[in-house]
Amino acid sequence: MNWTLTLKEFIREHAGEDVNRLLLAASRYPEIDMAFAVEQIAARKQIQEKLPSWHANDELIFPSRLAAEQCSSELTARYKQRLVSESMHLCDLTGGLGIDTLFFSRKVKQVSYLERFQAYCEAARHNFKSLGATNINVLEGDALEVLPTLSGIDAFYIDPARRGDGNKRVYALQDCEPDLVKLLPELLRQAPLVIAKISPMADIRQTLELLPGVTEIHVLSVKNECKEILFVIREKAAISDPHIYCINLVGNREETFDFTLSEEENTLPGFTHTTQKYLYEPNASVLKAGAFKCITRLGVTKLHINSHLYTSGQLLEDFPGRRFVIEEILPFNNKCCKTIRTKIPKANISTRNFPLSVDALRKRSGIQEGGDIYLFATTLANQEKVLISSRKASGEEQNH
Repeated sequence: MNWTLTLKEFIREHAGEDVNRLLLAASRYPEIDMAFAVEQIAARKQIQEKLPSWHANDELIFPSRLAAEQCSSELTARYKQRLVSESMHLCDLTGGLGIDTLFFSRKVKQVSYLERFQAYCEAARHNFKSLGATNINVLEGDALEVLPTLSGIDAFYIDPARRGDGNKRVYALQDCEPDLVKLLPELLRQAPLVIAKISPMADIRQTLELLPGVTEIHVLSVKNECKEILFVIREKAAISDPHIYCINLVGNREETFDFTLSEEENTLPGFTHTTQKYLYEPNASVLKAGAFKCITRLGVTKLHINSHLYTSGQLLEDFPGRRFVIEEILPFNNKCCKTIRTKIPKANISTRNFPLSVDALRKRSGIQEGGDIYLFATTLANQEKVLISSRKASGEEQNH
């Protein structure tokens, strides 16, 4: 691709326009490769929030909008640097757009970027050069074919493609490409460490059964949305109860919680049918990891075995999730539904272990969306259905 100044200026000037209209107007710009330009504009729209430094750099090329959609964010790519050491030669077996490759290269000694699509490799070479990454070697080819030619690798990173026939999303590990389950023995034969990025939709326990040698699992969320699950696999590891790290990245702040599955199984949490002053909702990583019982070791009591809401008398500032001050507990009945709108005309509603959905509860109660009241519809330990009216715990309340 001839990456000309005219083309870059066109992409910059039309960044906010509808790409379909640009395609229809292609004849007005005979000097512009419109299909390529539209792909760049669409990709840049997708990465604006998760790759702010790449979005700001108009020297970079995107091989496809799908690559932009599937790539890691800068926050999660930076987190992965913690899993490797400076002396390593790491091979990224599924290079893609190259975000993870780039961030690994800023920590390790050398990185081999492997990708089977020529356009991706060409874009990667251009982008790594533009970004000043001189310790990355771009290799074109299929992982199964290139693996036997590699040597001196200390760690493999793999992010199997979660798209099947007809670009359909797949989540089962064996349906992804390449098949990590089949490939893993060969990877561990060549290197002592494998880091696998798994779909956030995957079942952690089922995945563990498929991947022997897992020593750590990192469940990564960004702004309380689960984005990635990382399985750290080591050669000849005998650990049967890997450590699970729940991380929620919120700007420059991290919410963290760690546990093991045996700790979760052996914890006997307390349950309550009377709430205290504060209410807690665990973040997406804690919920995805299934730390429903052992989270109570922080000093909270569970409202119900299936509700996954917690309460305490004293504010726990380091609780990994949202913290609320309870204002009122309302019994859920017909009378409440008929009168609650006059008291709470607007609220942010959540349902946890409750017979109605959020939409059904809004329709029945007439409560509009919005405001600073958070209404949790849930079930207490004595099976009572209630509506918990609360507000976010403020900084002033946290200090008292």
